[in-house]
Amino acid sequence: MGSEPEPELEPAVLEVVGTDASGLEGLSLPWRRRLRQVDLVAAPQRLLDPLRDWLDGSGGDAEAQGLDAPGPKPKPRSSPDLIPTDHPEELVARLRPALAERKQVLLLASGDPLWFGIGRLLLQAFPPEQLRFHPAPTSLQLAFARIGRPWQDASWLSLHGRDPEPLALALQRRPAALAVLCDPGAGGADTVRRMLVASGLEAAYACWICERLGHPRERVIRLAAGEPTPPDLDPLHLVLLVATAPPCPDPATLPLFGLADGLWLQHPDHPGLMTKREVRIQLLADLDLPATGVLWDIGAGVGSVGLEALRLRPGLRLWAVERRAGAAALLAANAARLAVEPAGLLEAAAPAALAQLPDPDRVLIGGGGQGRGAVLEAVLQRLRPNGVVVLPLATLEGLAELRTLLERAGLAVRISQLQVWRGAPLGDGTRLAPLNPVLVLVGQRA
Repeated sequence: MGSEPEPELEPAVLEVVGTDASGLEGLSLPWRRRLRQVDLVAAPQRLLDPLRDWLDGSGGDAEAQGLDAPGPKPKPRSSPDLIPTDHPEELVARLRPALAERKQVLLLASGDPLWFGIGRLLLQAFPPEQLRFHPAPTSLQLAFARIGRPWQDASWLSLHGRDPEPLALALQRRPAALAVLCDPGAGGADTVRRMLVASGLEAAYACWICERLGHPRERVIRLAAGEPTPPDLDPLHLVLLVATAPPCPDPATLPLFGLADGLWLQHPDHPGLMTKREVRIQLLADLDLPATGVLWDIGAGVGSVGLEALRLRPGLRLWAVERRAGAAALLAANAARLAVEPAGLLEAAAPAALAQLPDPDRVLIGGGGQGRGAVLEAVLQRLRPNGVVVLPLATLEGLAELRTLLERAGLAVRISQLQVWRGAPLGDGTRLAPLNPVLVLVGQRA
């Protein structure tokens, strides 16, 4: 098995070499040898003292320094100049004359310099042909490798110098896996965990904290819901959130209504497509649920509204209709978790599926798409006296179309808009992060 080829160094070209948290120890032997041959080395301040010791021979043995590696030995020469990379303006001011003098310059960076690294700054200051990038694995690659999970479906975001609102929006979409690059100066992992709790999703995600990835003292820990963040957490850390099936609850311990979003099992190919808790509470109120009768939940999704209705009114007969493949099994599983029994679960498309159902007293028409008008017309032909139909909507165009159908059928119409903000951590305080606004159209037959 051949040794790694020697990197070719050119004068007036800045070689940007990625490292992991182990710093010099993570460099290949050819790059360690090249460190002794360049005129100038730029590196984070935390690496300068170890680098200085290493260059003068007091930081390790010959093998660690790359001096006994196969291949040509470096020529004796004076040690390169060392400068820190922590202050960008000063760094660029030092690099410009060195490159203009056609010196050989090497810069040590973290991970992939072009992924939330110093590469963007360097490309703003120097032409691309004057830069060569040699990335190391990113912290995301290392993190997913440590927990042994593929990450082609993962999302990620950075909280460095940013408020946490993008994290709230990301959690609304219920990603299969989410990596969060934390800002230790703004709460770090605690901010992520507080946002998870504020979103009602603590039970829906496994939480991993990954510290000092690549360093000999790296640490990867999985925290259970409610378990405190380690008090000795290293500032150099990120958080992985991996979707997991929430534990089956004891129905007797659940609140009467308004169950947390993270309690519901999801469609794996479309997570997050469910009625959020605050909207669900309003829809249950607008349905004005009777003690007995027939409830249609059309476009039922995961069943959150219809199944909560059964908890409130066990005497109702619920028919849930959802066209998505696997819907019947998912609805049945969520019903079992809540200890309720729907009258029927139909994995079929409306309005055709409605012909086999008994006439309804209450109807919720969820979902979306162009077919809502036809579904509503079919419902209005079957809705019983004093019946109520409720439609949550996302667009004004949908409201205009469906309101007209209700009024033509002689129903009394109510319209409201529901806008919800959830508390989100912001430093030591709390800010409000918005959910998508929902228009609620209600029609009642005399």
